[in-house]
Amino acid sequence: MKAFVIRWLITTVAVFIAAPIAGIRYEGAGCLLGASLLLGIVNAFIRPVVLLLSLPFILFTLGFGILIVNALMLKLVGSIVPCFQVDTFGSAFWGALLISIVSWLLSAFFKDSSGRVQIITHHSQVKQVRGRVIDI
Repeated sequence: MKAFVIRWLITTVAVFIAAPIAGIRYEGAGCLLGASLLLGIVNAFIRPVVLLLSLPFILFTLGFGILIVNALMLKLVGSIVPCFQVDTFGSAFWGALLISIVSWLLSAFFKDSSGRVQIITHHSQVKQVRGRVIDI
């Protein structure tokens, strides 16, 4: 449950950062939380099916098709959630690209070496050093 909430908050922050840059509009924090929750659900259940069905296109475009699928998923969320507007496909494309980058960067702070999501702290690696500071 903790990993799900962390993932949801990462997606919410990513959408919050990408929205003004890409031209995506939302009507408040509740709308943003709901849209990012739905985006996570769509990415978990619908996106894999769409990726599988569009595999020849993705291979033909050397992976560029995945960006188009991501944009379509964001556009789908914009059409379902009434307070979350994604006007054009261009907005969806750039928004999905920015959301992917920001989510990837933020997720790096919450994944351990096994790939599981958890808050990483390095307190156990901090060692006490005895000695004097020499001013020159």
